[in-house]
Amino acid sequence: MSISAIFGTAVPNCSSAAFGARKAAPIMGGGAVVIECSSRPQKKGTSHHMKTRPRKTQPWDVKRRPTVYAPLPPLPPEWTVVSSDAVASDPAVPAPTPPPTN
Repeated sequence: MSISAIFGTAVPNCSSAAFGARKAAPIMGGGAVVIECSSRPQKKGTSHHMKTRPRKTQPWDVKRRPTVYAPLPPLPPEWTVVSSDAVASDPAVPAPTPPPTN
């Protein structure tokens, strides 16, 4: 299947010898057709960030490990567990309300 059959029109052909570029084959089934006719194609998004990310090159920096901090104290409880056999005189336990009778 040719590219002109996919688009329904003539697509200009750019030879890699003339422009010094690479041409990717069309990807069928889920992807878009990728044609790179630029002389200097640029990376996009995550590909660019992965290529240009800072790297540790100095020996002192390569061997450096993350800082170890003392563990945090335990957090206060957000919920108080109340059992059904709790004493009603306990101030932390609210008195049960009777169900409405209609």
